[in-house]
Amino acid sequence: MTRHFLTLLDMTQAELNALVHRATELKQMQHAGERHEPLRGKVMGMIFDKSSTRTRVSFETGMAQFGGHAIFLSSRDTQLGRGEPIEDSARVLSRMVDVVMIRTYEHDKIVRFADNSRVPVINALTDLYHPCQLLADMQTFFEHRGDIKGKTVAWIGDGNNMCHSYINAARQFDFQLRIATPVGYEPDAKIVAAGGDRITLTHNPQEAVQDADLVTTDVWASMGQEQEQTQREESFAGFQVSASLMAEANADALFTHCLPAHRGEEVAAEVIDGPQSVVWDAAENRLHSQKALLEFLLA
Repeated sequence: MTRHFLTLLDMTQAELNALVHRATELKQMQHAGERHEPLRGKVMGMIFDKSSTRTRVSFETGMAQFGGHAIFLSSRDTQLGRGEPIEDSARVLSRMVDVVMIRTYEHDKIVRFADNSRVPVINALTDLYHPCQLLADMQTFFEHRGDIKGKTVAWIGDGNNMCHSYINAARQFDFQLRIATPVGYEPDAKIVAAGGDRITLTHNPQEAVQDADLVTTDVWASMGQEQEQTQREESFAGFQVSASLMAEANADALFTHCLPAHRGEEVAAEVIDGPQSVVWDAAENRLHSQKALLEFLLA
């Protein structure tokens, strides 16, 4: 049966933990200059409805380092952008390539594509979830602090796709997640409910970060919400991850952010550029964790 990676729930807890540890092994191999090409002759199709820096570079580089090849497909370059049914595009592309990565808006699009694909489909971001970033974040925490099981994570800001994936991560990696959002910006109620007693909702950032081991956030206005920027700046006042907010967390708490970041908005410069920040490690780990994912799905 073809395995897809549309959310973290598509894998078992054991598979996800093995993937994170394998990502660190692959990182060490790459840093040591070891050649490892399990995907020689394999081709990835990369469909981008939303632009990206880290997603494109990490997947293309990963395929190249694994001896494979990646084809970049923007909506301007394909029949998808001209209204070809997603189902038809999936049927055709999956007869030509070995894996498909999609970065798009509506989550339903990627589900429909996967339902009609012969090859693995990877969610490289939808409006509902961003599971690849969570693999990198989990790998980063493991590298700095060990197992995240039983730890406390604080999400500060918008109840968006990253927040939803953190809820799934809390379920799969077994940690407590405290989510602090402004009123009206809470995460999807069904996703929260599925998270059960691992999830705590609040409108108070100070409450969320008490004794937290990891503090994380995202931009206040995601791609496609730019017209809401002014309104969101007003709503999110008081939700910046500042040095004083980090001081409420554990003394050895880490800070991360999926990037791009707006210093002075959702995070203070002294935090993202400070000693508790593992943002740049997490950005690099997109490469290694996605290589582990590709190896799992294809090799």
